[in-house]
Amino acid sequence: MFKNLEIFRMAQGSAVHAGARQSLIAQNMANADTPGYAAKDIAAFDVHFADRGAGFSPTATRETHLHGVPANQSFDVITRSGVSTDPNGNGVSVETEMLHAVDVKRQHDRAIAIYKSAMTVLRASLGR
Repeated sequence: MFKNLEIFRMAQGSAVHAGARQSLIAQNMANADTPGYAAKDIAAFDVHFADRGAGFSPTATRETHLHGVPANQSFDVITRSGVSTDPNGNGVSVETEMLHAVDVKRQHDRAIAIYKSAMTVLRASLGR
């Protein structure tokens, strides 16, 4: 029942986005000394969410849905531009990656808080 509410889909999408971005940031940190490695990232969630249409367009969760657009949870990986490189061509700064990791953790915590708050409102409306 609650899977059809947009607030839950948005919170879940934000949490999935944060997880995918955290994975790339960890990959960047693991390759901080790899010669020629360029730091990768994913566009911000609001950019991805805006690409879905007006943000509140119907989404097909099954093939039998007629008017929805198939849900796609893939994110385009981009290479960060304007980053200074080391003499070996590596473009990863561990300090910058740590700041990005903190930002992603905040995004994930925000998604969980939105989900919990919406669940509280839903439970209150059901009288539980």
